[in-house]
Amino acid sequence: MATDVIKLLADPLRAQIVQLLAGEALCTCHLVEETGAKQTNISNHLRLLREAGVVEAEPYGRFTYYRLRPEPLQSTADHLAALAERARSHSESRRPC
Repeated sequence: MATDVIKLLADPLRAQIVQLLAGEALCTCHLVEETGAKQTNISNHLRLLREAGVVEAEPYGRFTYYRLRPEPLQSTADHLAALAERARSHSESRRPC
């Protein structure tokens, strides 16, 4: 799961969308305005983020608001922190040839 989230966030526009959604729930029109990207492009990125469980959609009248789910990001952060700790604790380890 962590590698999937990392791959998703490697795209600059998706990373920007996630950063914007960290502050508040936004609809597609807000994301288009904030990023300058086309609506279809934003919608495609949101679909990928939704399918990965990183964002959730919340219908609100005629609009759909998107909210960032912190759990997948925290899980990814924990995974990366564990890798960093492993690298620290094995910094002098070397496999003999």
